[in-house]
Amino acid sequence: MIKTDILIIGAGPTGLFAVFEAGLLKLKCHLIDALPQPGGQCSEIYPKKPIYDIPGFPEVLAGDLVKNLMEQIKPFQPGFTLGERAETIEKLDDGSFVVTTNKGTRHQAPIVAIAGGLGSFEPRKPLIPNIQQFEDKGVEYIIRNPEIYRNKRVVLAGGGDSALDWSVFLTNIASEVTLIHRRNEFRGALDSVEKVQELKKLGKINLITPAEVIGLRGVDHLDGVLIQHGETQTEEIIEADHFIPLFGLSPKLGPIADWGLEIEKNAIKVDNALDYQTNIPGIYAIGDVNTYPGKLKLILCGFHEATLMCQSAYQRIFPNKRYVMKYTTVGGIDGFDGSRKEAPKSVIKSID
Repeated sequence: MIKTDILIIGAGPTGLFAVFEAGLLKLKCHLIDALPQPGGQCSEIYPKKPIYDIPGFPEVLAGDLVKNLMEQIKPFQPGFTLGERAETIEKLDDGSFVVTTNKGTRHQAPIVAIAGGLGSFEPRKPLIPNIQQFEDKGVEYIIRNPEIYRNKRVVLAGGGDSALDWSVFLTNIASEVTLIHRRNEFRGALDSVEKVQELKKLGKINLITPAEVIGLRGVDHLDGVLIQHGETQTEEIIEADHFIPLFGLSPKLGPIADWGLEIEKNAIKVDNALDYQTNIPGIYAIGDVNTYPGKLKLILCGFHEATLMCQSAYQRIFPNKRYVMKYTTVGGIDGFDGSRKEAPKSVIKSID
């Protein structure tokens, strides 16, 4: 049993920033996320997409924002359960909650904060008749461990950042990399497109456009893909050990929808007049996963909601204590690892 003060479901930007705000209150956090790494959509779907509405950053890449948030929360040593989906919740006699994942990992906390963005993500699967036959037998929708592709023949499909970036990355691991896209134009970052084109010239990537994968071949394991060229409609078999279709992820609220929470249009209703608590006391919802009058689905708003949620959580955990907020420019930051970042003396002096 993993025990913590605040159990955060979702390790996207809002969930990560909640760790920081909780840390200032000396509250320990543990995060659950179905994706194999922190960052949510920012890491999985568009790590190289620029974001323009983060205060203090005229422009920041989504992946860099996640890196900065991870660095910011490092002193508070949060725990992570990654690659697992929060499945069930149970309320104990002492008022705390036990959340169990789809892999059986159990977590206990007096506070649960759902920060699942648009929900849990499921891969968008291409309409290939026999694709389910090869799932986990050469077909993967998310790359969790690149090492399984070492010295293997890999075919990827897609035209976004994930397909481009993984194609580039796998050239240093796989024996052969083929990228297939149904259009000649890509929708990913320009520098990623240029890298793929350069690697194509060097003979390190087989780039086939416009084309689509229409069939898979093999007995106990994938050994080839059938592609159809878009301009000529001719078909061709490409030998492959792995096929990775990267067509994005489809958000769904998932098992959380069965937790007894009040749901409206696939979002969790919360009380925004106070603390973003749901209809179940002790369970909060922050970020894109919640809804209330005037809701804006912005990372900035998620940060604000996380801050107020942590203040409310502190009062629930310590009902007889009064927390006096101190500006970090005055008090600095105390980490759970014993580290302390002091506020600059010049700042303290000017405030005093």
